[in-house]
Amino acid sequence: MTPLPAPLSRWFDHRGWQIHPHQRDMLDRAREPALLLIAPTGGGKTLAGFLPSLAELADGTHKGLHTLYISPLKALAADIRRNLETPVAEMNLPIRIEDRTGDTSQTRKKAQRADPPHILLTTPESLALLVSYPDAPHIFKGLQRVIVDEIHALAESKRGDQLMLALSRLQSLAPDLRRVGLSATVDRPHDIAALLACHPKPCAILQADPGPDPDIAMLRTAESPPWSGGGAAYAIPAVLDQVRKHRTTLIFHNTRAQAEIFFHNLWLANDEGLPIGIHHGSLDRAQREKVEAAMVAGQLRAIVCTGSLDLGLDWGDVDLVIQVGAPKNVKRLIQRIGRANHRYNAPSKARLVPANRFEVIECRAALEAARDHDLDGDPRGPGPRDVLCQHILIRACSGPFTADQLFSEIITTGAYRDLSRREFDACLDFVATGGYALRAYDRWQRLVLRNGQWQLRDPRSAARIRMNIGTIQDSDLLKVRMRGRGPALGEVEEGFAASLTPGDTFLIGGKIVRYEGLREMTIEVSRDPGRKPKVAVFSGTKFSTSTQLSQRILRMLQQDDWPELPDHTRTWLHLQRQVSRLPEPGRLLVESFPHDGREHICAYGFAGRNAQQTLGLLLTKRMEEMGLAPMGFVSTDYATLVWGLDPILDTAPLFDLGALRDGLDGWLAGNAVMKRTFRAVATIAGLIERNTIGQKKTGRQATFSSDILYDTLMKYDPHHLLLDVTREEAMRGLVDFARIEEMATRIQGRIDTLRLCRVTPLAAPLFLEVGKVPVSGAADERLLRDETTRLMQAAGLA
Repeated sequence: MTPLPAPLSRWFDHRGWQIHPHQRDMLDRAREPALLLIAPTGGGKTLAGFLPSLAELADGTHKGLHTLYISPLKALAADIRRNLETPVAEMNLPIRIEDRTGDTSQTRKKAQRADPPHILLTTPESLALLVSYPDAPHIFKGLQRVIVDEIHALAESKRGDQLMLALSRLQSLAPDLRRVGLSATVDRPHDIAALLACHPKPCAILQADPGPDPDIAMLRTAESPPWSGGGAAYAIPAVLDQVRKHRTTLIFHNTRAQAEIFFHNLWLANDEGLPIGIHHGSLDRAQREKVEAAMVAGQLRAIVCTGSLDLGLDWGDVDLVIQVGAPKNVKRLIQRIGRANHRYNAPSKARLVPANRFEVIECRAALEAARDHDLDGDPRGPGPRDVLCQHILIRACSGPFTADQLFSEIITTGAYRDLSRREFDACLDFVATGGYALRAYDRWQRLVLRNGQWQLRDPRSAARIRMNIGTIQDSDLLKVRMRGRGPALGEVEEGFAASLTPGDTFLIGGKIVRYEGLREMTIEVSRDPGRKPKVAVFSGTKFSTSTQLSQRILRMLQQDDWPELPDHTRTWLHLQRQVSRLPEPGRLLVESFPHDGREHICAYGFAGRNAQQTLGLLLTKRMEEMGLAPMGFVSTDYATLVWGLDPILDTAPLFDLGALRDGLDGWLAGNAVMKRTFRAVATIAGLIERNTIGQKKTGRQATFSSDILYDTLMKYDPHHLLLDVTREEAMRGLVDFARIEEMATRIQGRIDTLRLCRVTPLAAPLFLEVGKVPVSGAADERLLRDETTRLMQAAGLA
């Protein structure tokens, strides 16, 4: 057993604390090349991650950077620094701790490179910048440990891939580097361990005592939830009552727009004037920090928030979490629940508020999954090549390299360990020349081979490359500011701004503001509290229900009865079973019925919103080809409703997977989805620069540039690397065709088509959904022809 150094031991004794078993294990296994710690929120996992570093630095002999801490959030890095400085000061340890994020001054950053602190807390983007400098070998020469906090959040995105590529570079600069991953919610521990490992060395997994099960239930409300919608306005009185009964409540939402609307309605009902704040990623940083400071000081009774507070700011006074809307993902629900009672062995308390009738079922399924510790998550594919291209550019900024050396580094990274040399060489060729169709253009001739080593063709280009490092796509955001040099309120999408005319009102930061005009790429607004706000449209993150949660819902629907559900939902499901049937796990239920002079089919695929939306596009395209005159469709997470002129009695030909895939390829070729995806891929890969010295391109300018490039490559180089990457991204991202393929595999042709005489209970809510997509084609021509004939007959001309 590794003894605690005397200063640390005395500090624990002074606090009256006992070291937790997993903290002791982390200390004993400090020499492991890689170690993943899974510990509950509030279980001291951050201190567990840092204990070996504090023990090794306690004698004051280490010079330079010893430990690098990486967080997905700037605010979390700053919070951890504050929390770490207190015990270090109390123990009087000779340890210098600093953070380095986008908020750090250039003067401070320059000083850190010349004289690194013992412990540096940073983000993936700031680390990528650090390894791009020629003095990276000096900065990292003494590095001993890397701690990746909330690793599950990074593992699900390109930011995680970028981080792990940066770690492969650090490992070559500091061969004895040890890696530590920290998380409270890991659905596939061995996958995360493989991501963290420096192959071929393994990563060990350490699981702490999970602590008591959380106290989670559905919130009881006087009013029943509506049939559709996401606002949950019906629950405002019940939520406000819970806020009164607790010290501090976090009220989570899945989108920023829903958070704004709920906060507005909550504030209107808040007759007692309880102090309530709002926090989401579109708000100005100063606004967010003001809310965070008020929260830390115990001045707020509740915060309406989004994923911006999913991760670990240490607010011990939060004693209740409310999730408004179905969580869509059990892992996210557990993460959010953990924000309450942020203490070791203290049960978290959470209440779920379904926004509509179907979400009652989804929330019930999520509660059962949470109680069963059944976390969901889909395995990630191989490392994305656009991120690899950016990493090659970053590596070139730091100095010359050989292809063999860089390839050997990259394949130590979990996501890229199966990368072939041919794929690597294709990425290197693209970075060096732009690829076949673009190699004639001087601007994309970026690398040259000299004496067997690749290097920047023009060393001055390093500054431009560094300005565009990162994988987060802040697409088309415009600042919102009060008129007359007033305070900044936040940001909204350029597309939303384009829809505004002077006098329009919208919500931001809980305030109703009036759009006055656009000035120097800033939206100017004024206060307008007396008007009804136009709906705020912040894109945020739109979640689809996870595959595992969807399957649990389907299994629930096979029960004879549902005593755990409210009476209104039980009655609804029983009625569906009487007039039709309920969807089953291994089959596809398709209902066909007339309504309001149109014919409808409703397909219950339970494939998630993006996939069901794509299914609607493909089904209507297929129907058009078969002469079935579709007129439009609408989709939710669980079903797609299509309407048209002709009844469909045999739906099996519509769901032929090969035909759907062919239809997708044809539809994607000239579709805006592909152009939008290409723009993101090309920006990450370095083909398009969003930031240039002295200016930043607007969203429209970047779109114009990427559209021209996309059309050029499609015409002259259809197998260009970035087009291949774009197709892969579109298929598993916005289009999510993989979910449709999974559905087709699951049902294996078992399609139950029921011809019914009227709308069914399960299909009825889809008629109330927003986002209906009209289809122009044969149906319009037939309706026009029929109307013309009717008018001619009425006029006595036919």
